[in-house]
Amino acid sequence: MGQKINPLGFRLGITQNHRSYWFAEPNEYSGLCEGDERIRNCIKSYVREHIRNSSNYGGITHIGIERKTDLIRIEIHTGFPALLVENRNRGMDQLKINVQSTLDPVNKRLGLSLVEIPKPYGEPNILAEYIALQLENRVASRRTVRKAIELAKKGDVEGIKIQISGRLNGAEMARVEWAREGRVPSQTIRARINYCYYAAQTVYGVLGIKVWIFKNEE
Repeated sequence: MGQKINPLGFRLGITQNHRSYWFAEPNEYSGLCEGDERIRNCIKSYVREHIRNSSNYGGITHIGIERKTDLIRIEIHTGFPALLVENRNRGMDQLKINVQSTLDPVNKRLGLSLVEIPKPYGEPNILAEYIALQLENRVASRRTVRKAIELAKKGDVEGIKIQISGRLNGAEMARVEWAREGRVPSQTIRARINYCYYAAQTVYGVLGIKVWIFKNEE
């Protein structure tokens, strides 16, 4: 039986960086990990409710969190920062209020900033959100995958692999379909591979979307 490992954790410290930066005592470590997860879930749910619709999607690649003594600094890496800034519901101000409500009363200072990704379609998270949005709107899966590969080529990537599993196009039996373009050396540690898993909530059930993107080698 094959042994699988997460492509990001496999390369952590080599071609991948940590998403959280802080130090804690052993008895506080689990609580801070839960706090980081609450912050990320709060931001993602806000984007899903107020920004993501049938015509666009949030476009968040990852969320970096840095904790200091009296400050929590959050960096939202996104390919479309205008969607957050120009939101009709006060945009970043309302998002900061929502995040502040999830923190402990001791943590009073919060810094929230946006980091723009120059080539958003070269990120697996944005492509996975795009695929999920198309599948939820009942677009054919193969057509969606072909369009996603075309968008990825605009991001200067050397290879991409997409896998979709579930009841594709409303079929009775679940199956797995995948497509690959270029090189994706998943077993090479020095290869800069970004990976994302995303779940699409369709009327036929949940579809699992996995995206691997190979950019270059160290």
